[in-house]
Amino acid sequence: METRILTLTYQECSAQFGLSAAELHDFLQAGLLRPAPVPDAVIIDEPDDLPRLARLHHELGLAPEALDIILTMRQQLVRLQVALDYERARARQLENFLRGAGPLEEM
Repeated sequence: METRILTLTYQECSAQFGLSAAELHDFLQAGLLRPAPVPDAVIIDEPDDLPRLARLHHELGLAPEALDIILTMRQQLVRLQVALDYERARARQLENFLRGAGPLEEM
């Protein structure tokens, strides 16, 4: 799983996602975003996280602490899906080997 990092100014966050400076400060304090080395900017570890945060915050009115729990659960779910895909591929490979359809390869 590749991590992409994005730096956005408060003004860009406001224009693209409707987040105010106060909301961004709350997200920073909750650890949902990281402060950028330049003033009035944030670092987003996963570009999909900020639109998701904004949507959950605006549509459901969730507090930053609740958003943190949701994002953590989502990250765990993504990791579990990757692990499940890997195990399915290994099981498929083993089934093919047992049927004599090919060699067992290290993944």
